[in-house]
Amino acid sequence: MKLYCKAGACSLSPHIVMRECGHDFTQVNVDLAKKLTERGEDYWQINPKGQVPALQLSDETILTEGVAIVQYLADLKPDRHLLAPVGSLTRYHTLEWLSYISSELHKGFSPLFKPDTPEDYKTLLRAQLENKFSYVDDALRDKQWLMGLRFSVADAYLFVVTRWAKAIALDLSQLDALEGWFNRVKERPAVQAALKAEGLS
Repeated sequence: MKLYCKAGACSLSPHIVMRECGHDFTQVNVDLAKKLTERGEDYWQINPKGQVPALQLSDETILTEGVAIVQYLADLKPDRHLLAPVGSLTRYHTLEWLSYISSELHKGFSPLFKPDTPEDYKTLLRAQLENKFSYVDDALRDKQWLMGLRFSVADAYLFVVTRWAKAIALDLSQLDALEGWFNRVKERPAVQAALKAEGLS
């Protein structure tokens, strides 16, 4: 398999899951500004959406959207327990978290990374994101991971957006449960390996 990604972008989530699962894969870095891969390929031809991540399977099928990719990768290696089996309520609670992180956290950052976004709107977005991270902090109280005792695909995704929150200096100073969880994720060997491979450690 080939995973098309950009250092520190949302593609870090499936990158972590790929390494947690122990899949054999090739990491292909993408210049999103130029829409070129590190090999000089036209990225539009690989993913017509022009975004990362994209996963190319052995038969050259392309799967896009991080939330879909992490489920696929986890289901290939059920023994890693990154996503509970079909029919298990735990699975759907995990998907609930993936949906929340995607729609309420991830998308909230997009305007903050654009230079033409008005400052007053950025201030409003920052406050909204801080409130949403406070909700996550409450959910993590007395838990090792989002789903309790097992690290899941949702933890990988939340780790990525929490990195962004720290990068833009959102006020997370009172969120002790979130901070403890973040440090536990950061110490995982697969996470360390993904960060190193993307030049982030």
